[in-house]
Amino acid sequence: MTTAPALHVRGVALPDGEHHDLWVRDGAVTYESVPGAETVATGWVLPGLVDLHCHVGLAANGVVPDDVAEQQAVTDRDVGVLLLRDAGSPADTRWMDGRDDLPRIVRAGRHIARTKRYLRNYGWEIEPDELVAYVEQEARRGDGWVKLVGDWIDRDKGDLGPCWPRSALEQAISRAHELGARVTAHVFGEDALPDLLDAGIDGIEHGTGLSADLVAGMAERGVSLVPTLVNIANFPKFADRGEARYPAYAAHMRALHQRRYQNVRDAYDAGVPVFAGTDAGGQLPHGLIAREVLELVAAGIPAPDAVSAASWKARAYLLGGSGVLDEGVGADLCVYAADPRVEPETLLDPVRIILRGRVVH
Repeated sequence: MTTAPALHVRGVALPDGEHHDLWVRDGAVTYESVPGAETVATGWVLPGLVDLHCHVGLAANGVVPDDVAEQQAVTDRDVGVLLLRDAGSPADTRWMDGRDDLPRIVRAGRHIARTKRYLRNYGWEIEPDELVAYVEQEARRGDGWVKLVGDWIDRDKGDLGPCWPRSALEQAISRAHELGARVTAHVFGEDALPDLLDAGIDGIEHGTGLSADLVAGMAERGVSLVPTLVNIANFPKFADRGEARYPAYAAHMRALHQRRYQNVRDAYDAGVPVFAGTDAGGQLPHGLIAREVLELVAAGIPAPDAVSAASWKARAYLLGGSGVLDEGVGADLCVYAADPRVEPETLLDPVRIILRGRVVH
């Protein structure tokens, strides 16, 4: 690999809001002048965006070919998403780790679901007595995360229902923590949430069934919420598809959709760490992170916090550190023509994207 050229960016660095001259040397940020560096952008400078819930290598029917998975990653990169948490996928995308032109991926292994209680070709489908063993397996396959399917439609009752008994969850989550992995769970409805939270879950995906007492418990324990509002927008469509066979499920999904914004705002107001994620790669295309930030704003989260949920705050959550453009950190950044904290729609149109010290857009 050839050495990346020295670059210069001038503008307002976020989140501190101070005017800076920033240089990129040997793939890292520096605030020491680098003679001969090429000035490549001026504007508002933001740590590279993060999609905290996506699925690279996955589409509606399961695993996609490598060239399609590559295009998914490129699509995210070209809207400024330079760090992804792959929240469950059967695809092996480790080959992407050697590509300097693709976003960094933090993986959660493959979904772990109950038998015949999830989308076909997506997850391991197992019974509760196997949960610990599969959590061990996926903790070792992933990058510090494990993904559970916490609830799905229970055909016997015709509505959403929990997938796991509390005792199985307690043992499995405890084992994941022993192995140094965090655990997050897909949850649409209400009933699965108490056992997941009491068992020590680290994150909740979607979380449309949260109540005030559960939100308070999440805030107290620091359990994150990734609401994926661009996906929750599809709940009426899901309801229409299930109406004929499962009318109770259909009514439930419509009710969950109706309260989606209030649900997110209540979590934010209570102090729950809320992050931006799109759920791209299953039913949705990649490249929607700016739309998700705008959805968080629509839910009532102030724009500066909605932006941080897709940038420095999300980076710190996934990787540790401050998440900001400190001296010596890897040069993954985006430049915008306006301040996204004031005009969040500017995230739809980056002026310049720099990944691993190289201009990619």
